Amino acid sequence: MKFSRSLFMLSGMLLICANNVLAKHITGSHYVRQIQQVIRQINVDENSKLDTILNQYYQYNLAQSPSNATYEGVNDYDDHWADLTPVAQNARNTSIQKTLEVLNKLNQKKLDTDHLLNLQLLSLLLNHQVEGLTFPQDLLPINQMGGIQRFIPSTLAMMPTRNHHDYENILARLKDMPRFIEEVRAELKEGLAQNITPPQITLRDVQRQIKTIIPDDIWQSPLLKAFSHFPDTIPDFEQKLLRAKAAKIYRSQLIPAWNKFLLYFEKEYLPNTRQTIALKDLPQGEDWYNWLVKGYTTTEMTPAQIHQIGLDEVKRIHAEMEDVIKKTDFSGTFDEFLQDLRTNPKFFYTDEQSLLMGYRNIGKIIDGQLPKFFSQLPRLPYGVEPIPDNEAKSQTTAYYSGGSLKAGRSGTFFANTYALDTRPKWEMKPLTLHEAVPGHHLQISLAHELDSLADFRKNADFTVFVEGWALYAEKLGYSMELYKDPYDQFGQLTFEMWRAVRLVVDTGIHAMGWSRQQAIDFFKQNSSKSLHDIEVEIDRYIVWPGQALAYKIGQLKISALKDKAKKQLGDKFDIREFHQKVLENGAIPLSTLQQKIDQWLLTKSIKTSK
Repeated sequence: MKFSRSLFMLSGMLLICANNVLAKHITGSHYVRQIQQVIRQINVDENSKLDTILNQYYQYNLAQSPSNATYEGVNDYDDHWADLTPVAQNARNTSIQKTLEVLNKLNQKKLDTDHLLNLQLLSLLLNHQVEGLTFPQDLLPINQMGGIQRFIPSTLAMMPTRNHHDYENILARLKDMPRFIEEVRAELKEGLAQNITPPQITLRDVQRQIKTIIPDDIWQSPLLKAFSHFPDTIPDFEQKLLRAKAAKIYRSQLIPAWNKFLLYFEKEYLPNTRQTIALKDLPQGEDWYNWLVKGYTTTEMTPAQIHQIGLDEVKRIHAEMEDVIKKTDFSGTFDEFLQDLRTNPKFFYTDEQSLLMGYRNIGKIIDGQLPKFFSQLPRLPYGVEPIPDNEAKSQTTAYYSGGSLKAGRSGTFFANTYALDTRPKWEMKPLTLHEAVPGHHLQISLAHELDSLADFRKNADFTVFVEGWALYAEKLGYSMELYKDPYDQFGQLTFEMWRAVRLVVDTGIHAMGWSRQQAIDFFKQNSSKSLHDIEVEIDRYIVWPGQALAYKIGQLKISALKDKAKKQLGDKFDIREFHQKVLENGAIPLSTLQQKIDQWLLTKSIKTSK
């Protein structure tokens, strides 16, 4: 799973990298005037107009979403948090609509192929955002998977600590935090007033998550982590002053702000959240879910169609699992085999460091195989780290957080080390392939490093491509000869089954009236994952409707395109060339990927026939 910043990636905002100087206080009205002036220019070609609009859109987005600017290594906005007030939200929504109006005035016939694709992709993203403005997503700013209790510490952890100015930015952001927290509280209050809340069952761990942010020992707080060490460029006396300032802000402003938020959450919000779990139980819920399904899959498939695909895939994978069990010396039933995988001590590490080292060793083995499958590899390195304690209990098995060459930050594969008796060895190879290489780290880092790619597309989050590729990468383990042991093979099938089950339970919950227990039971019947993991996963699907559909839908398309290419090209098929064609455009919708691969095959066929 790619770590999503979408909770605070404000509506319609794309992260578009550029190297020019940014206007620090650009407003929505100023931005709109700028792009409207561009479209009226007479002696400028359409390609240049589009480039300018994209650049100005980038500037506005970073100004409006300072935490995402930090993530991208742009530090002009490191001294504050985003404005979440209704006035600011409405201004951003207006900017989306005005941007679309301007884009629609461009003469598409005068754009070259690359610029036309840029226009089509940006228009697709913005049109989808406009369609979603009717749904009150901003009233659901917190759940067990994300929210300020996770977002704030992770943003602070990404801030640079190179010099005194960087630390002053951190202090400024700490001072601005109470305002930001209060604006999130206002969103919760409005959501409660409109009966738009997350299901109560999913929020049971949020109080603990919040409390870990403000421990009794202030220097154990993730909010002050930057002040536990300093670069040599800062003298000792300045370090003491900075620590003193941080401690004062923490005690006088942050503790009161977080305690006020926690008190409201415990006493007013949580007791009054809804008992139902389906998105369709909320106002406009059915349309809301359909909109999410369309966005996450980039297809027109209905929940019912996806549900059936899931059932078919579960049946197919189950048969393959039965065949793999026959390769072992296990003599029990299918259910007994699953139970053995969940409980046999031989499948588990007994300490965190051994688990992490196991992942790192697998990564090194995979690294040596990559040149056989990829003609281009990313320059950005990655590391393996444990998921932070404050989120591990309610977090999924693992996730990836992207790095940045510009920010000097490596990518990170975060592995969950909570409850080691639920982290089996047989799941480690597909998990490393998915989260690190050749999955998320390779694909996302390559997109950022492609000079030929338009800047906004380096960060376009088409989940169906990103997660579909990562699931596809898991199966490459066979070609890399990683799955020699039948238990490793069963681990790969377990992970593929996991994503097939998602198609069934996500649509089951949000479109077909399934209960939480019904979803848990279906998952348990078809997977060897632990009950703890299953419950965490089901609660994830409940609060993140539609997202889990992207994995299998994307993987099925990529695999189908590879099968088509192998059949059409025969012995001229080159896996490195195929992967290059899939990845060279960054994350794109499935229909665009289909067009690109079809065009490549047509070109190859023409060359072969000459």
